[in-house]
Formats: sequence, structure tokens, C-alpha cells
Amino acid sequence: MPRALGPILKTILFTIFVPGTVAVLVPYWLMGGYPRLAPGPLTWLGVLITPVGAAIYFRCAWEFAVRGLGTPAPIAPTKFLVTTALHRYVRNPMYIVVALAIAGQAVLFRSSHLGEYAAVMLLIAHVFVIFHEEPTLRRQFGESYEEYRRSVPRWIPKFRAG
Repeated sequence: MPRALGPILKTILFTIFVPGTVAVLVPYWLMGGYPRLAPGPLTWLGVLITPVGAAIYFRCAWEFAVRGLGTPAPIAPTKFLVTTALHRYVRNPMYIVVALAIAGQAVLFRSSHLGEYAAVMLLIAHVFVIFHEEPTLRRQFGESYEEYRRSVPRWIPKFRAG
């Protein structure tokens, strides 16, 4: 059995229960179901943004399972610091793209409640990152995390030439 198979399966379960709840179930509840789509350019923008956010999340989750040999879940963290793929540009791409998927639904369904929910979700993620995630990563990975933290921004991606 490949080393990453266990982390891949655990990541799939985590994704169903946590990001699945945050990005699919809660928006569904907030809107009282999915309303009919109104035709127009905003609909197409929402149709584009939502799956792009989901696809980027899955790419990052793959990195956690295969390179980090762990999951995005705090109870089953990676064994190795993940600094590849989108994590080269921003330290928290998964939180960003989950919010992007929610924002895509806000546009798709013309829901200001979902836009507000996306903002609140990012605020909660920010507090969690500062008070739990970053201290935990400092303890777990030491100087390698500190170097990563100094060179890669927390929220606003920094794209480097070359």
C-alpha cells in the first residue's frame, strides 16, 4: 500500500465533512435551498468561480496528503511542511479558495448573505491561523516553518518571476 493512501482517504473524509459543510451545506441552509438561477453574466461568473475554488482546494489537499503525508485536519496534520504548489505563493490557499467557492455561490445566486458568510468564514480562519495554526506549525517544524513564514505571505499571494 502506498504511503500516501491513508492520508488521501483521510483527506477525502475531512473534505466531505469540513469544507463540504462550510462551502456546500451551510450556503444551502442560509439560502433555504438552492434558488433558480437568473440568466446573465453574473451567473456565468458564479458558474466559473465556484468550481475553480473547489479545484484549487483539491489540488492543495492533494499536496497535504501526498507530499505532507497528512491531512488539512488539525487532528491528523502533515508529517512534512508543505511548501509546494500554491503553498509557494501563499501560506493559506485552502481557506482562500473555500471562501472563493462561497463567494462564487454568492454571485451565482445573487445572495448578499453568502457574501457576508464568506467574509465571516475568512475572519474565523484568520483568528484560527494566528492563534492555533501558526504556533502549532512553529512547534512542529521549527526554523523551516519560520523561514517559510518569512518568505511566503499569509493571505495575499506573492507571485515571483522565474
